[in-house]
Amino acid sequence: MPVEGGKTDMERIGLFSEMEYVTVGDKYVSQFNRPFNEAASKNRQMLPGGSKEMSNLQAGYFDPHFVRIFEGEGYVNLNQVRRRHTMEEAKKNLGKAFLPSNGDKKPCGLGSYYGTIGRPVPFFSAQSKPKEKYEPPGKNLYTNPGKKGTGYGYANVTIGKQFSHSADFYDAAKLNDKKENEEHHRLLKGTPFKLNLYPREYFDTNPYLFEKPLPPIKKAEKKEALANPFKPSSPGKKAGGMKAGTFDSYPSHSADPYGVKLTSHISSKGAKVFHPPGGPKSRPTESIMTLNVKRALNMKNYKTASVQSY
Repeated sequence: MPVEGGKTDMERIGLFSEMEYVTVGDKYVSQFNRPFNEAASKNRQMLPGGSKEMSNLQAGYFDPHFVRIFEGEGYVNLNQVRRRHTMEEAKKNLGKAFLPSNGDKKPCGLGSYYGTIGRPVPFFSAQSKPKEKYEPPGKNLYTNPGKKGTGYGYANVTIGKQFSHSADFYDAAKLNDKKENEEHHRLLKGTPFKLNLYPREYFDTNPYLFEKPLPPIKKAEKKEALANPFKPSSPGKKAGGMKAGTFDSYPSHSADPYGVKLTSHISSKGAKVFHPPGGPKSRPTESIMTLNVKRALNMKNYKTASVQSY
């Protein structure tokens, strides 16, 4: 498509020529009818020749002809060697082979003793053994026949005697209360005890009540503020390398005569002065700032590195 200036899009991009379209002109093939491996049905295919099976024939080996491991050795027939060994073993027999007197006996059915070494066991015989006549045991001792009934609505069915009937009056509780009240008033003597005192209030009087009049309120006296600020009588003294600025005067010089210190002589060897052993000595350590400078500044960039970056 031409643009202003007379150049096409392909010339403006800078390509030599427009790219070709591969699929232009191809026949449409549906994806359902498209073969999976189209090259497998064209031209001649590779024929491996089939698998070989292990057999006595030469086709079962990789070599075209049979290769012998040893050359010139004698042929040995294994069947002949086996027969010679059996003949030599047979010469060692003193007599004929052992044969049993009778043949094997086979059982004729399940549970029969025919064909076994032992005889039938009498304990497992199916015949019935003679038994004594059965005599049933006697009955239990009965003291009284069992009482009939379930206990509800039936008389004389319990272990003990039957309860006797007792009348229950309708106003029995009311009559009992009346008798107790009469007995209580009979035991009283005289009238109830009463105090002949003036009645008082339920709670005590206020112990903090003060009936006298309170004194007048005292006014706090205000202190008069000073009009002028406090000033010291003389200005402060400044230290000028001497004792003029101190409270006390300069102390007088006292002569310190030179004297030789007397050393204490150790008389006995056992009373020596204890000297502790030397502990671990510290090693020189570099600061974190020095380590950071060494990491950032090395032999390759020490010329180009600037001071402001650190």
